[in-house]
Amino acid sequence: MDFELISQILLIIGIDIILGGDNAIVIALACRNLPTSKRNRAIILGTLLAIVVRVFLTVVAVYLLMIPYLQLIGGLFLLWIAYNLLAQNADNTTKVRGGTTLFQAVRTIVVADIVMGFDNVLAVAGASQGNILLVMTGLLISIPIIVWGSKIILKLMEQFSIIIYIGAGVLAYTAGKMVLNDDKINPLLEAYHYINYIIPIIAIIIVLFSGWFKKTSTV
Repeated sequence: MDFELISQILLIIGIDIILGGDNAIVIALACRNLPTSKRNRAIILGTLLAIVVRVFLTVVAVYLLMIPYLQLIGGLFLLWIAYNLLAQNADNTTKVRGGTTLFQAVRTIVVADIVMGFDNVLAVAGASQGNILLVMTGLLISIPIIVWGSKIILKLMEQFSIIIYIGAGVLAYTAGKMVLNDDKINPLLEAYHYINYIIPIIAIIIVLFSGWFKKTSTV
């Protein structure tokens, strides 16, 4: 296994953890009205279905990003997502309603994961550069971490804001690589090899500075 492959897998795992940190809260909120005897079943079933749906959506996104200019559009949109990770203070999980039956709780988990996981799907699809095996490997490794460790990750994010900035930087780097990998953009820049390093760095600087400025200006 070469260094590039390992780095891509680690990048996907990092994206999953940074953007999937609220999954445990979604699950907890969706199951909070269920009797204790049904909670474990709802958590397991809802999580499994959410994983299946996310894998499917990610695979679809991988193929969609092969269409000319969609990598460019996806990269620019991912830059916006990275900016919002720093700039927004709203917690989407407050919108998740708890179910009173097993079916309602499972449905809530799956629907919430689809709605809140769009940024994750787009970022992972871009980081994988069309390699479905990387998508599967990254998800299989990161899902247990997200489900069992996301509360810890969220607490660390609250206490150490640098982690959020690192996460936004990872997304910005991925966005820059997506733009460079677009079939219509790549040939135009092929002769300028240094661009492969400059654009991701510029993307990181723009996102971190603008996110920091927005956050400090609203305090």
